[in-house]
Amino acid sequence: MLQRIRVFFAQRNVLEVETPLLQTACGTDPNLDFFSTFYETPPKRTQLFLQTSPEFAMKRLLAAGSGSIFQICKAFRNGEAGRFHNPEFTMLEWYRVDFNLTQLMDEVEALFADLFQGSLNAPQRVSYQAIFEKFTGLDALNFSLKNYRAFAEKENLPDAISLCGGNHALWLDFLFSFCVQPNLGQGSLCLVYGYPACQSSLARLNSKNPLITERVEVFLNGVELGNGYHELTDVIEQNRRFKAEIEQRKKQNLPAVVKDKKLLAALEHGLPNCAGIALGLDRILMLLTQKNSISEVLSFV
Repeated sequence: MLQRIRVFFAQRNVLEVETPLLQTACGTDPNLDFFSTFYETPPKRTQLFLQTSPEFAMKRLLAAGSGSIFQICKAFRNGEAGRFHNPEFTMLEWYRVDFNLTQLMDEVEALFADLFQGSLNAPQRVSYQAIFEKFTGLDALNFSLKNYRAFAEKENLPDAISLCGGNHALWLDFLFSFCVQPNLGQGSLCLVYGYPACQSSLARLNSKNPLITERVEVFLNGVELGNGYHELTDVIEQNRRFKAEIEQRKKQNLPAVVKDKKLLAALEHGLPNCAGIALGLDRILMLLTQKNSISEVLSFV
């Protein structure tokens, strides 16, 4: 699988890169937890973070003029374990300069066609708003706590009411995971695009509808495989979103984080117009080999 991926990108003149797994900053996403350690150079003690994704470092390369790049690496997420999760996992991440979201989706479909060699049905593309309404009857873009609570009560989902409160983004995450995702991509790749703006920290807003962002997620047989964006290049807007996520983490009593100033400096220098995506390779290998959990395709568990 790794060999086919590398050949796929070599044929498209996309450069393979490596970036550090240990960094002085990490992401601010309230949905992700991180591992940290300390680098001891007495009397100095520096906190370092194992990266949940190589995204920020790769964007610094893009801003420095690397051109289109990809990376296969380990990523680390604390508190994640189960059928589809392992705290250490293998990620494929790539960025294509001058691509929009549609072109990125085209390339994702081409990669999966190469990996699965005709064993999948034709890929599907559907907007988040349409698929969310299909399985819940709710409007994903315009939040009504009354309607969302009524749906949760009807579907016997008391945890949604207690966990999500009045937070639109949390409601979307919960209901999408339980009511929508299991139905996606049965026998075919499903790309869901146009995510609500409250859920996309690193994607640019849609030029025609500011309630949605240029974000896509990839699903196969109900399993989420990847998350991609038409990347946000506005440093002021990115800084605002980082601040909002840091405040959200405080409200949820999550571990404190700081903004990645080096990423912000790269955006200020100038990130080229690009689209990028990260895919979980352990999950893809699980589906390729028709296994039931990623533990069956990991050499060490």
